Amino acid sequence: MVLNFLLSAANGHGAIPLPLWTVIPFVGLLLTIGVMSFIAANYPHNRLAHIWENNNYKLAIATLWAIPVLILFAYLGEWKPILHSLEEYFAFIVLIFALFAISGGIYLEGDLKATPIVNTTFLAIGAVIANFFGTAGASMILIRPLLRTNSERAITHHIPIFFIFIVSNIGGSLLPIGDPPLFLGYLRGVPFFWTLRLIPEWAFTVGLLLLIFYIWDSRAYKREERYIKALEERTFRPLKLKGMINFLWLLGVLAAVIFITPNRLEEWGLMHGPLKFLREYVMLFFTALSFVTSPLSSETRRENNFTFEPIKEVAFLFIGIFIAMVPALEILRAKGPALGLTEPWQFFWATGVLSSFLDNAPTYLTFFSLAQGVAEQMPHAYHIPAELAHIGVPENLLVAISIGAVFMGANTYIGNAPNFLVKSIADEWGYKTPDFFSYMIKYSIPILIPIFIVVTLVFLR
Repeated sequence: MVLNFLLSAANGHGAIPLPLWTVIPFVGLLLTIGVMSFIAANYPHNRLAHIWENNNYKLAIATLWAIPVLILFAYLGEWKPILHSLEEYFAFIVLIFALFAISGGIYLEGDLKATPIVNTTFLAIGAVIANFFGTAGASMILIRPLLRTNSERAITHHIPIFFIFIVSNIGGSLLPIGDPPLFLGYLRGVPFFWTLRLIPEWAFTVGLLLLIFYIWDSRAYKREERYIKALEERTFRPLKLKGMINFLWLLGVLAAVIFITPNRLEEWGLMHGPLKFLREYVMLFFTALSFVTSPLSSETRRENNFTFEPIKEVAFLFIGIFIAMVPALEILRAKGPALGLTEPWQFFWATGVLSSFLDNAPTYLTFFSLAQGVAEQMPHAYHIPAELAHIGVPENLLVAISIGAVFMGANTYIGNAPNFLVKSIADEWGYKTPDFFSYMIKYSIPILIPIFIVVTLVFLR
């Protein structure tokens, strides 16, 4: 779901056995987000809708649900899980902020004809570059040009949704820098290019989603009024890239992600002081350079309608999520071995369902460790290729865990941080995006779940 660079988040402390009722604050926060977003989307003149539009109220709501968890761990005298989660949050929000801010200085000038083939091409390109710039970076680079291209059309509600499916999640499955769980697998010893093993699952799922989108968008395009299509013709302008210096700052951020790892910080003796956040400081440095070369008053940011409101929404809601989810993760760590998982399809669905609502990075690591334990207990039941022998994880289980964590981040708005960013930016541009519950009921469940069932039957038997 969101970036978790710190391997200690999963292994730095023993799991605390907590009763099931301790997940109430987390469930309550999710329900609050769902109910409030539903009211805001369907009853815009309701007083609660106006409250939800104010990001400060979102921070207050997230804080209220986080306080019981803080009190619980204070009573237990166990602060390590909370501190680990706050460290994760800091790493997460710095990366998201850096990608959001730097990409906001990149402007694709022009307005293409919003035909189904153009829109499908946008999504296909996003699925590829998500592996090089991360799902967050690719989302921030492409979402505004796609929204601008379709701004003259009337039937556009499906476009941000499929963008979230393909670019913000499933697309980033082929390289460790594409999505946080895969990066953590790399830090745990998975070879850097092993994730290219996921090309069949990636191509099948992305290809199927692109086909569904093309058919859907073609039907929607046929329903557009003639004057809209005529307007498309008159407003057509070829694309021209501006603010290219920001690609250099993006590369700097990605280099920090790749090369300033916990292992290297340990080697440099920086893991136990302020410089343990060296990677985040470097990211903020490149972000500052972006604002120097592309200030808020620059043409690129003005044309992108750049504001800090989308990143504020993510920051305010996720601080509550990161704290409130700690009991759920502790319960998972404590009781994970008792789940009885042995088959790839079981690991796929268990990892995926939990990654839809929890931080998918520690969820990935939890099931990664569980797979190691299962392989040790049943050494003759699994084949471990030579390239994975040093980590002791069967390849079929690692495939299942990897695609489960990445693919199913698209199931909810909170499944991956770019999801909320894309929704918020689309809302700012006047697109009518579904609320939290409608997103699942109308889109992710009827579209993604059948695809994941097919993926299970084809690749995970």
